[in-house]
Amino acid sequence: MTYTYRIHPDIDQEAKMLDWLEQCRRVYNYALRQRKDWINSRKCRVDACSLRQEYIISAEEPYPDYYKQQNALTVAKKSIREFQAVHSQVLQDALKRLDRAFKIRQQRQFGFPRFKKVGRYRSFVFPQFKSNPIIGWQIKLPKIGKMPIVLHRAIPKGFVIKQVRVLMKASGWYAQLILHSDISIPDPMPHGHPLGIDWGISSFVATSQGELIDNPRFYIQSQSKLKWLQRRLSKKQKGSKSYQALTHKISLLHEKIGNQRKDFHYKVSHHLCRQAGMIFAEDLNILGLSKGMLAKHVLDSAPGQFLNILDWVCRKTGTYYQKVDAKGSSQLCPECGADVPKDLSVRIHSCPECHIVMPRDVASGKIIVNRGMAAVEGLAVKLGVEEES
Repeated sequence: MTYTYRIHPDIDQEAKMLDWLEQCRRVYNYALRQRKDWINSRKCRVDACSLRQEYIISAEEPYPDYYKQQNALTVAKKSIREFQAVHSQVLQDALKRLDRAFKIRQQRQFGFPRFKKVGRYRSFVFPQFKSNPIIGWQIKLPKIGKMPIVLHRAIPKGFVIKQVRVLMKASGWYAQLILHSDISIPDPMPHGHPLGIDWGISSFVATSQGELIDNPRFYIQSQSKLKWLQRRLSKKQKGSKSYQALTHKISLLHEKIGNQRKDFHYKVSHHLCRQAGMIFAEDLNILGLSKGMLAKHVLDSAPGQFLNILDWVCRKTGTYYQKVDAKGSSQLCPECGADVPKDLSVRIHSCPECHIVMPRDVASGKIIVNRGMAAVEGLAVKLGVEEES
């Protein structure tokens, strides 16, 4: 469980945390350059060299993985004074973050890690605590000290603070507390009324019960103001005070858009969970949708974030949640199962077989709930056979 609180450091603490972010960025970039050089040295041909340049690293040199870079960091801290002022585990987390990025890239087969520019490294982590860092209305962080924290919600009883991530946003500094409890909560089982939801662009969500929730389009609404600010920014001298002030305004506007979108997703998720005991959603290819001609509108509605939030809210409220296959959900009739092909411009489902007429997204929601119920029945049969055996 993660709770995020606003913190208010003083001038010296803020300067120290900014310096820590910069030192973590240096460690991250150096470790990334070390790995890239080793990889590039293994790409050259055996019998020839390129015309421009060639990375020459001994063939006996092992790959600089996380553990070798961690040992090298321990040696570097003895000679680099800036590193000595930073908590040791904070610097090690920068190496863990890079190692995690390489593992994700290996799984996806794309997305090579990139170097961090100045100001692009915005958080650092204290991975463990011996005691509770929350003391009253203050939080005590190693080598930084006590600072006021806005505890807008109490930490639940029985939970222990395992990690603290200090995050810098345009609106200020925040502390993300990672809470842990030994209590094991079972996954919700199928029960109650089923509900199928279909995500879309014209209507954000259409349910199998016929409800259509409008898409607020937060980014599209603020796009004209963003264009105006960015047009003003292009005329400023880079690095000047007015340039930095406009950059801060743009960052604040982007943060506001993100907060509006996330708040809307939470409200919709709770609204859906109050209606049913089982919720079925499409298993969408978010990456493919975000590369099409409607990419801006897809990213504006953020279906991936919405489905993750919906999953979390379902676990919190005890609602059963499952994703089903989305293939052909808008091309079938939910009543008779006939194939009714239609392109994106057709927003009304009209079946020539059973003559039923309804909104296209509602028909898709009914198909989704039918597929979900079929999967639940199959699961029930499987569990019954296992209990008998």
